[in-house]
Amino acid sequence: MLGIIVGVVALAALGFWLKLRAPDIPYETLEAKFADSASRFVDLPGGIRMHYRDDGDANAPLLVLLHGYGDSFTTWEGWVSTLKDQYHVLSLDFPGHGLTRAPQDCRLNGDQLADLVDVFAARLKLPKFAVAGNSMGGAVAWRLAVRHPDRLDALVLVDAAAFPPSGPPPPLPWAFKILQYSWGRALLRGIDNAPLIDQSLKMNVYDPALITPALVARWAELQRAPGHRDILMAGEFRGLSAATTEIVSKIAVPTLVLHGESDVLIEPASSQRLAEAIPGARLILYPKVGHLPQLEIPQQSAADVAAFLKAHLH
Repeated sequence: MLGIIVGVVALAALGFWLKLRAPDIPYETLEAKFADSASRFVDLPGGIRMHYRDDGDANAPLLVLLHGYGDSFTTWEGWVSTLKDQYHVLSLDFPGHGLTRAPQDCRLNGDQLADLVDVFAARLKLPKFAVAGNSMGGAVAWRLAVRHPDRLDALVLVDAAAFPPSGPPPPLPWAFKILQYSWGRALLRGIDNAPLIDQSLKMNVYDPALITPALVARWAELQRAPGHRDILMAGEFRGLSAATTEIVSKIAVPTLVLHGESDVLIEPASSQRLAEAIPGARLILYPKVGHLPQLEIPQQSAADVAAFLKAHLH
């Protein structure tokens, strides 16, 4: 009987995989759909061809934007439209994300991603800049401020991965639950993850109506770039909540900390601890906002960033 049950389960799993399996989408196809005249590419060590979007006046103060896990440069569209008239804005794609090309065995943790941003800045000969990061990108941003302080003149942390939860871990979307297991990572490497992306994003925002089919499709298509799913499933992007008061208290640049009060993925208390630990940091909590303020309230959050940068960069 047990053998029959195992066989039925195995057949069901195989049928599920066959129904949802989805091949890679060539980079050329994705670039034709999602790149435009503002898209730029730069070759970096390790076989990485980093994509970034370049908006605004090249002579204006510089702001570099870093997205979260599974996301891309597109998450910042609302901010870019508001800020590009006042600032020179670069929106990066990390390896395994967006339109950045990288070998499928590319493995970069939080510190290494911060170092990659430093290499990116050196390759483009960027002047000092403000950096803003959401979630995983926020973890990279505060690490950049610690590891390469001479690069920055301001720091903006948006629902940043930082301190471990103060209480029981929050409920995880199914995608993150599956990622905890080797079989789950192997499964997700070969299927269309749109249903899981839809469920995860709707958990991460206060108003699920913001998560449109077009938004989910964009996430899913960009994750199907060659090598992306291997990089995303490898596990290097997890474990980013490793901040300590001793580490982040070394940050010396003006810092703005933003956080949605309804964020169920990263608790607001983490950002409160950041604001208390970083000298002179200012904290803004947004009611009825989840994990993605740049998507949920783009105009308001961008206006808060603009006011902060105006006070510290002009």
